[in-house]
Amino acid sequence: MAPAALSLTLLILCTTPPLTSAGFPHLKGWQRSSSSSSSRWTRLWRRGSSSSTPPTRTVPPEGFYVPMSNGGSMLTSVPNTFPPGQGEPVNAILSGSSDAQVLVDQETDGGMRNYFLSFGFSGECLGQHSGSDQAVDLGDGDGFQNETSVIRWNYGDAQLGSCQETIQGGNHFRYWVQNGPAADSGAIFMAVSYEMPISQDHDIIVNGYNLGRDWLIGNITHQLVPTPNITNGTSYSGTTAWANYTYQTDITYRAGLLENTNFNINHNFSVGVDGVNASDGLVAVLDVKITGVPAKS
Repeated sequence: MAPAALSLTLLILCTTPPLTSAGFPHLKGWQRSSSSSSSRWTRLWRRGSSSSTPPTRTVPPEGFYVPMSNGGSMLTSVPNTFPPGQGEPVNAILSGSSDAQVLVDQETDGGMRNYFLSFGFSGECLGQHSGSDQAVDLGDGDGFQNETSVIRWNYGDAQLGSCQETIQGGNHFRYWVQNGPAADSGAIFMAVSYEMPISQDHDIIVNGYNLGRDWLIGNITHQLVPTPNITNGTSYSGTTAWANYTYQTDITYRAGLLENTNFNINHNFSVGVDGVNASDGLVAVLDVKITGVPAKS
């Protein structure tokens, strides 16, 4: 482990409370209220404009442009894999047809970071990025770009819970914005997975790409999403809230964007087992509308 990573680990171990729930604690998160407000400061870094007014864009009926139509990919580029050249599936998309306010990368005014908090996910521990970057080409004319940020399950603590996820492992996702000159949909492409603790090098659990995606959808919809039964066109809806903003999310699973395969998938020897491929070939497309806002003072 690098000295910087060791220092961060020691800091977090001193400040993070021990976990008291057994098993997968994200299941408990489906029951907890997520309407609390948050005033934490978040370090943001993103591609594109940081203005609260989204740029003019053209959104296709699907809510995004298919990356492969313009030389892109739905697999990330991961450095130093074995064997070389493996990637991780981009297995969820926040549609560009969502309310424009939701697509702005900020926690204020009901923005995207506030939406993530509404289903239990926060920015990185103490605003500091850890781990290696992954890149993806979304076919938008900008080529391969590193992730905008990594968002982590916060174990019910919006301020420090992502520190616990960094140490203990859990659900998390990287995301990228499709906003290049050739395909500016504003859609948010997400690579979701469930990782092991830092002591196990954050390897991915068995079936962790598919399960991580579906556990995230379960958090949004407050129900168990049965991964083996999901097929093309399966749909769910859910309502979440944070900081007095309420969000309605309609989810549809779509086939044809990813392959149902172990080939070229990172950690495929340990993630895809017992006849289940590391990537099941399905992408969850989320369309989000703001249905409630804070009362004016």
